[in-house]
Amino acid sequence: MDTARVPSGAPPALELSRVVKSFGPVVALRSGTLTLESGSIHALIGENGAGKSTLVKIVAGLYRRDAGEFRLAGEPVDFTSTAQSKAAGIAVIYQEPTLFPDLSVTENIFMGRQPSGRFGRIDRKAMRAEAAEIFGRLGVTIDPDRITEGLSIADQQIIEIAKAISLDARVLIMDEPTAALSGVEVERLFAVARSLRDEGRALLFISHRFDEVFALCDTVTVMRDGSYVATTPIVETTVDELVRQMVGRDVSELFPKLEAELGDDRLVVQGLTRAGVFHDISFRVRSGEIVGLAGLVGAGRSEVARAIFGVDQYDSGSVVLGGKPLPKGNPRVAMARGLALVPEDRRKQGLVLDATVSRNVTLAIRGALSKLGLITSGAENASAQVWASRLEVKTAFLDAEVGTLSGGNQQKVVLGKWLATEPSVLIVDEPTRGIDVGTKAEVHRLLSQLAQEGLAILMISSELPEVLGMADRVLVMREGRITGEFSREAATPEAVMFAATADAGALA
Repeated sequence: MDTARVPSGAPPALELSRVVKSFGPVVALRSGTLTLESGSIHALIGENGAGKSTLVKIVAGLYRRDAGEFRLAGEPVDFTSTAQSKAAGIAVIYQEPTLFPDLSVTENIFMGRQPSGRFGRIDRKAMRAEAAEIFGRLGVTIDPDRITEGLSIADQQIIEIAKAISLDARVLIMDEPTAALSGVEVERLFAVARSLRDEGRALLFISHRFDEVFALCDTVTVMRDGSYVATTPIVETTVDELVRQMVGRDVSELFPKLEAELGDDRLVVQGLTRAGVFHDISFRVRSGEIVGLAGLVGAGRSEVARAIFGVDQYDSGSVVLGGKPLPKGNPRVAMARGLALVPEDRRKQGLVLDATVSRNVTLAIRGALSKLGLITSGAENASAQVWASRLEVKTAFLDAEVGTLSGGNQQKVVLGKWLATEPSVLIVDEPTRGIDVGTKAEVHRLLSQLAQEGLAILMISSELPEVLGMADRVLVMREGRITGEFSREAATPEAVMFAATADAGALA
């Protein structure tokens, strides 16, 4: 680290102490405490509802605190707008950036503050030169003249970081920045983060992924139930200890696997092929069984699931559901026959965000609820209440818009929607992506209970501990093909990763 850029004895870049924030009778933040040092990457972790987002919004100027202290470089501050926060040198990089798609990369970086040259005209040459210089410092290759539309989420995040650097932001907050990124994109983002740290900036990294926290961060702060729990150097803690601090239970409880009696084949896939996407995919799932489908991003796992369900077409092969062939390309028939698919992107493919919880839970069974073509709110609420209660969806009212719920509760609503169809086979694609460790345990417990009750489950996951902790068998895909199959006992991290990469160097 370039410590020359961090003066000895300098005050913390940002300091929050015993901050309180309430919304009417609801206390969102009871005692928020956080200290960011310049030249350091600091992790902030906690379950959904722990107060992380509220704390960040106070720093970003979206909320004003009710009590407590807030200092920036040793000086008291009290932001009343996001503009004040940005002007003070704070930048927030969100999971899904909001750029202007029709403008160039350079125009997005300098939006609203374009430098002017002679006669008051915008100095586009100076803008482009500065953008290129920033990308060079970050070690990334992005064309400053390119239109932003069509860029990956990873590139859009880099553009947001470049914008922050152009504003000379000294504090950068990265809120779940890796949720939609591939492994290569994550590594590039981490390299950029380290270069910013080495320039003497302070970074706050918010993530539910422990492997990323330990790979990137210098220090970690844990919050629980709106209160500060502890701050620890990353080299002095463990995943087990962080889990205990976050949720008050051991890491072993994250994967509550129940014994289930395996029955007949419920889903049999044979020779499924789609040119250029996947080839000769064959496997079976029995009642009471959880089969994990592992592999790297881009291996073709989600595409196989979508083809089985009928959302996408396939060229050859067959799908047999409950002993009978399932016609391809017909999701309605698949649903009627007892197949359910919880998609990877719950917000875009699984939910209607401005509809109520009860409406979302009953979306897939509206035909069964209707009488003479009409559906009463009573019937809708009664059906939704069954699954909202079983899944412990945290909402005061079933008529609350689902878009107002936390990510974990949204995931429970998606699960409830499909479980309400009473399926015999459930395909879940990344069932716990983007949700906190406590809610993950709840989802895992539910899946295990469903399998014990006889449901056949195909679980697609990029989180290796989840696959190893929950699956009775593990299938591994690489480049559109199944490259390994392991029993629960034989599925070690090394064996699965080797099958996923076919590269012994990946195991080092």
